Amino acid sequence: MSSMRDAAVVRGAAAVLLAAGLGLVLAPAASAVEPAGVPEPVPAAELAQARGAVQSPAVLDQLGRFFARKGLPPTAKLTVGAAEEAAAAAAAAPRLSGDTVPVYTLDAAFVSGTSGAPVARAEFTASRVVAADGQVASVWTVKQGGAWRVVNIATGGDESDYARLAADGGGGTAFREPQVNAWYVLRDGRVLPLDEEARRSVGEGGVSLAAYQGLVRQRYGDKLPGSAYDRAGKGGGYEPAAQRAAGAPAGGGTALTAVPAVTAGAALGVTALAGAGLALRRRTAVRRG
Repeated sequence: MSSMRDAAVVRGAAAVLLAAGLGLVLAPAASAVEPAGVPEPVPAAELAQARGAVQSPAVLDQLGRFFARKGLPPTAKLTVGAAEEAAAAAAAAPRLSGDTVPVYTLDAAFVSGTSGAPVARAEFTASRVVAADGQVASVWTVKQGGAWRVVNIATGGDESDYARLAADGGGGTAFREPQVNAWYVLRDGRVLPLDEEARRSVGEGGVSLAAYQGLVRQRYGDKLPGSAYDRAGKGGGYEPAAQRAAGAPAGGGTALTAVPAVTAGAALGVTALAGAGLALRRRTAVRRG
């Protein structure tokens, strides 16, 4: 499941990943009953509301255009005219497929060793959408101002795919370590791999939760928010375009603080997508050294 990305923003508004402020309503008693390290679940009612936001006519219209453009941003020039694009958008007939799922990302507090911190926290929710010609997109929603809003449309369905893979393999919580583009499942106190990057990280058989904490603390312990690395401005993910094209890391290390949507994928901890616009992007593998 590859990652490809070009970022663009609808109506000129920049969608930016900001540290903190997601606003997910989590089950308040979950931490009292869940084993150590298990993320708090997003209640079904909240997931239903997030899904409802994806089903709005305006979003479905935008999805049709997204599929018509094969995921290209609105600023990219097409070889067909506006009428042909509109016809292709209508023919795309986007529809939701599968469940809307919470997407969990490695938590900075877990990396730092904070007592009781879950391995990951909910960052956003994702809904898998398919077009009539088989194209797949992932629609991201976050809760802002008491309501769920669509903030991003991405090619592919990684978020839903890995959640399903975890469920089919025996349950547990799927989560991502975006700094190395790895997806895992936390199951019975062990961190198990769901993709090739995760297998390179923890091996085919995975590791204990404690061992994984030691691993990520070694990787990122000196790069957490507030660290000297962060204060030096090396954690923001704002690498120049030339570096992105060459695949070179920004600042010579792994970004762990908030990053803009155009380089999204390196933020560590609970994040929120803000801004009035809807980001449309392809996925690109963001690999940090």
